[in-house]
Amino acid sequence: MRDYVIIADSSLDLPKETIKNWGVECIEMKYRFDDENADRKNYELTAKEFYDKIRSGRSSKTSAINSEEFKEFFTPFLKDGKDVIYLGFSSGLSATYNFSTIACEELKEQFPDRKIISVDTLCESAGYGLLLYLAKNKADSGANIEEIAEYVKETGPKVCHWFTVDDLMYLKRGGRISPTVALAGTVLGIKPILHMDDEGKLVKVEKVRGRKASFERLAQKVVETGIDPKNNPVFLSHGDCYDDAMQVVSILEKKYGIKTESISEIGPVIGSHSGPGTIAVFYLGRER
Repeated sequence: MRDYVIIADSSLDLPKETIKNWGVECIEMKYRFDDENADRKNYELTAKEFYDKIRSGRSSKTSAINSEEFKEFFTPFLKDGKDVIYLGFSSGLSATYNFSTIACEELKEQFPDRKIISVDTLCESAGYGLLLYLAKNKADSGANIEEIAEYVKETGPKVCHWFTVDDLMYLKRGGRISPTVALAGTVLGIKPILHMDDEGKLVKVEKVRGRKASFERLAQKVVETGIDPKNNPVFLSHGDCYDDAMQVVSILEKKYGIKTESISEIGPVIGSHSGPGTIAVFYLGRER
């Protein structure tokens, strides 16, 4: 049994049951619909329920987990004599990781005999989930808490994130692209191919014409930049568009012989910014 607890947050877009089965604790991020006065936890609604509300015209905003919430979540494990390592949502997209470091420093004064570590994964969605999966396997093989921290720091920058969206207007709302580009792209049927850079931020790299062409390009990216993707895990997440996601899975398997190990839904925290119809692939690459 580990003498430390691995903690992640719910922006990793994996089912609660999967995270629990891995022996990982999960602190939930929150969001709020524009016409509501209270926050909702990430897993409160199913992905379909959330996206149906978004499709009906509602919008939502997310909020970072603050330092007091982290302290409240970490403290029971520390009181139980466990060390704690939090693997956090990319600092390039959220202040959550920065708040976790404040909590860790304050808790070290209260629990001087415990190891309390926070690591910036520089990952999001199921790319974050993939890194957690790899870290969990490392822990299961006997790695100590410091070795897990080093492994995540070394491996996080090698987790490639490539994705496409169906509706450019969601990226416009999030400030990722200009209103002019969003409108022109929508009229012309342009689909952007985006990825996460070395600083954990989202950047637009390419554009293709048509939805199916974007599926092909995602699969090509895995082949072009992946490290032995036939033998290393490939994860995929989608914004309530399972049939489209399975087209990417099919291209990877039938055309390139690459199996997708995990297919999961993009939850409300990430989906608030990417919108329905998003498809993303994650894998280990030589570089991002």
